[in-house]
Amino acid sequence: MFNGEYRYIWQHSDWPAIHFDSASLATPLAALALRAGQLQGRLTDIGFELRAPASLAALTDDVIRTSAIEGEVLEAASVRSSVARRLGVDIGALAPVDRHVEGVVDMVLDATQNHAAPLTEERLFAWHRGLFPEGRSGLSDIRTGNWRDDAKGPMQVVSGQGRRARVHFQTPPADRLPSEMRRFLHWANSPTPEPPWLKAGIAHLWFVTLHPFDDGNGRMARAVGDLMLARAEKSGERFYSLSAQIQRERSAYYDMLEATQRQETLDATSWLHWFLKTLAAALDHAHAELDNSLAKRRFWQLWAGTALNERQARVLNRLLDGFEGRLTSSKWAAIAKCSADTALRDIQGLLALGLLRRAEGGGRSTAYELVG
Repeated sequence: MFNGEYRYIWQHSDWPAIHFDSASLATPLAALALRAGQLQGRLTDIGFELRAPASLAALTDDVIRTSAIEGEVLEAASVRSSVARRLGVDIGALAPVDRHVEGVVDMVLDATQNHAAPLTEERLFAWHRGLFPEGRSGLSDIRTGNWRDDAKGPMQVVSGQGRRARVHFQTPPADRLPSEMRRFLHWANSPTPEPPWLKAGIAHLWFVTLHPFDDGNGRMARAVGDLMLARAEKSGERFYSLSAQIQRERSAYYDMLEATQRQETLDATSWLHWFLKTLAAALDHAHAELDNSLAKRRFWQLWAGTALNERQARVLNRLLDGFEGRLTSSKWAAIAKCSADTALRDIQGLLALGLLRRAEGGGRSTAYELVG
């Protein structure tokens, strides 16, 4: 509790007049613009052959990770199939997709591909109904497609469960939401003086502060942020995932969110520094993924004339994607879903071709690695 009048930023008399120190943000903002420009330039050079898979991978990651932050685990194959179908990318056989996956994918793609359309109350309600198609969150009934009513008490933002549960802040009362959301949506859809990337960071903070729904607020705040980022870049294609980077830094995200909510002023400079740093890390990850994709393409071009069976191609792709640990024959058998004898024959065939070699170092089992 503060010594002064306020506890949370929404309790300030001048809320929501969020402000920031433009001078201190100028350098990270310029560095971010450079990173984003470099990524866009590289993607332009490689053409559609790698752009489509890169977008598919980024959006799939975004959908999976934005749910993982809230503790919901989505089946990767189902998400990938859902995204691929909407993007028109051929990935062969499609995995079954359930309604919960479809709802998250619909929201993420609508936010990015239709970023130029106004963000409205009904659009947010539609996203929310898609996230909870059965009107339930776990075992609890929730209000879908409508603002929360606080019937079960004040809304608190909590991470962790049980004894590890931690309350980060309390949100405004439900009776303030209609007017608060009208004000937010007017700002979101109007020309404002903030640089576009900073507006995305403020939008995320503002929405998550209001927490207007019974559940799904984190996912929707990140979707609102993605919409603002797409507007900033004037592109509906996504090649990086901010949600994935937030999930990788989940603890730091909640720490920063809590610290910002409990400030004595509406100065969001620290939050925006964190947001830009996280966004830069997401872009760096996208650069690394693109490096990996180009390396894979060079590898398969080099070995294009080599006859490989499906199991060998699958495990080689796993190695090219950055296999963690030592690849042994038993791990090969697990990945390829084959017997130990079949795995050993596959490995011996690749050793003879010169694609694999025995790894140096000790260990109870022989390990193998890619050549080159």
